Amino acid sequence: MNRPVPPRKSRGPKATRLMAIDSWIDSTLYEAGFKAREIWESLTIFFRRFRYTGWKRGVFELLGEGFTMGAAGSVVMLALAMPAFEETEGNWRAQDDFAVTFLDRQGNEIGQRGIIQRESIPVDEMPDHVIKAVLATEDRRFFEHYGIDVLGLLRAMSENVRANSVVQGGSSLTQQLAKNLFLSNERTIERKVKEAFLAIWLEVNLTKKDILQLYLDRAYMGGGTFGITAAADFYFGKSVKDLNLAEAAMLAGLFKAPAKYAPHVNLPAARARANVVLTNLVQGGFMTDGQVLQARLHPASVIDRGKRQTPDYFLDWAFDEVKRLTARTGVRSMVARTTIDMNLQRAADEAVEYNLRQHGKEYGVTEGAMVVMEAGGAVRAIVGGRDYGASQFNRATKALRQTGSSFKPYVYATAMENGFTPDSIVSDGPISWGNWSPKNYARSYGGGMDLTTALVKSINTVPVRLAKDHLTIPPIKAMAEAMGVESAVSPHKTMVLGTSGMTVMDQATGYSVFQNDGYAGLRHGITQIISRSGKVLYDWEKDAPKPKRVLTPLAVQYMNSMLVQVPERGTARRAALPTIRSAGKTGTTQSYRDAWYIGFTGNYLAAVWLGNDDFTVTRRMTGGSLPAMVWNRLMTYAHENVDLKPIPGIENPFVDEQVIAKAQAKQKKSKDGETDYSDIERRPVLSGATTRTLRAIAEIFHNQPVIDAPPEPETLSAL
Repeated sequence: MNRPVPPRKSRGPKATRLMAIDSWIDSTLYEAGFKAREIWESLTIFFRRFRYTGWKRGVFELLGEGFTMGAAGSVVMLALAMPAFEETEGNWRAQDDFAVTFLDRQGNEIGQRGIIQRESIPVDEMPDHVIKAVLATEDRRFFEHYGIDVLGLLRAMSENVRANSVVQGGSSLTQQLAKNLFLSNERTIERKVKEAFLAIWLEVNLTKKDILQLYLDRAYMGGGTFGITAAADFYFGKSVKDLNLAEAAMLAGLFKAPAKYAPHVNLPAARARANVVLTNLVQGGFMTDGQVLQARLHPASVIDRGKRQTPDYFLDWAFDEVKRLTARTGVRSMVARTTIDMNLQRAADEAVEYNLRQHGKEYGVTEGAMVVMEAGGAVRAIVGGRDYGASQFNRATKALRQTGSSFKPYVYATAMENGFTPDSIVSDGPISWGNWSPKNYARSYGGGMDLTTALVKSINTVPVRLAKDHLTIPPIKAMAEAMGVESAVSPHKTMVLGTSGMTVMDQATGYSVFQNDGYAGLRHGITQIISRSGKVLYDWEKDAPKPKRVLTPLAVQYMNSMLVQVPERGTARRAALPTIRSAGKTGTTQSYRDAWYIGFTGNYLAAVWLGNDDFTVTRRMTGGSLPAMVWNRLMTYAHENVDLKPIPGIENPFVDEQVIAKAQAKQKKSKDGETDYSDIERRPVLSGATTRTLRAIAEIFHNQPVIDAPPEPETLSAL
């Protein structure tokens, strides 16, 4: 008999539930997928109705690509504009809080900054013809656009193309205000993108009336004045409320080029420009020919101010210094005594302008900047550009430019502090530092070379070898910062050859350590600040931090013994003064974009930069060419009738006769093929003691009584 099969054991409730869940998941996924396919098929059938063929498809393809590229371009432009928006986070209206009158070193008033002692006149209280004259010339569609006038931009482009030159600007009034408040005058695409975004930001955050008010109050109007209220008082001696149409037209014409059309400097040009404004009023529909006829027949006359020139770039820098020094006092109206020497300021302006006019086209250079300091750290002059009216951007204190070989003294100073001497031998040979293989200017090498020769001839491989094998980068960076460089110094190895951006003020401050026997912290432009009530808010001699020694006397002696040879037998022979020993260093950046010369005597120091605002290359301009010539012209004037002081470590401030003979005998052409101007005859420079002695001798002869009077004509005939 077979054994019966035992009955199968039924599954428990837990297993049944799991199977049910599994079945539900499978069926749900299947149904969802099926439903999705149905929906996709329905959508496909639906969108087939919009499918175009032929020329219509081409149009929609182009539109689609255009939207894609537009979206990508918007992201890029926004990324470029983001740094500009950071400027709006601060109190950008703060300038209204200060009113500072500036005096020169002799106590003479030289200008004002801030609200310039005048209350702003509300737009609603200004005459109607004043507002119309400004809008007709600067932005006719001001109340119609939203920060960027597209129609005006297209009109300006067409006019410029028709005239084959720039005859009209396309920037709206709001864009101009954005530039004045937040940006510089540098002509770059990045700046224009930022300007456009900031114009829209201003339109969002301010009313049209507020924008117009700020524009009228902040624009530079020539003669050292800012704002139409101050300009009305300066040029016409009256309130802006009392301006007639002819005067309003003349002021409205200043916004474009205040230095060119300033009536106290060039009244015919100002009247011609005012006539253009009157034409704009008629063409823009603001007035009729009959309404402007009287203004044409009777042009405005101005108060005789003479050709007063204000040191505007210096005042802008000094204004920032005053705000920094008095930030915690709570006082906003004051008088500041500065260190500026107006004679040196005029000489510095003239030296830059003269050489750019004479040789700028030859070298392909359009701009320059200079800082002049006296031994002891007093800033005597600042040249921030050729024309303050055309561009208020201060190239001496704000423009970061690569320094080239003019950075090498910081490397050599670090070496002197670490046991090297001018006679130390370092190999001038091929060198590689990672993927970087710097070459000398002449693409040749000299083998073992002492540091003096390497600095005088501006050899590249030697300072690189010093940094790589002996010093490392951090000590060099620390030395530059200790000597007073305020701009961020790059920690990259290429910094050794001057790839870091520095200002002209940085260079002057750093080199002043060599002139001031190794001490840093002496630079100053303000000697005293006094409130309107007579309270002394700041005194440099009492309140300034004490200078600190950053170079030992031996290191200073070593450095100056090398630097004095640069103008005598090195790369800066055009800077050599006729009878006075000077020290300095040239600098030329890659592709000849920037050229420097920073030099000093025992009396004065000057840092000179020449280049182009748009960073275009020059025509092989080196630091030893035009910058050295600018420096020489200024220093020749600065050392007339002064008591010469020796350079620290250099006992005799006068040039040795043998050095003069060598300078006169050298060739007419330098190694780079450029004309050498260093042996051109110049007016000899006399010391103050010599001048006083000669004057005393002349006075003795002048006061000497006449012993024998000349015989009369009759007596002569009788004889």
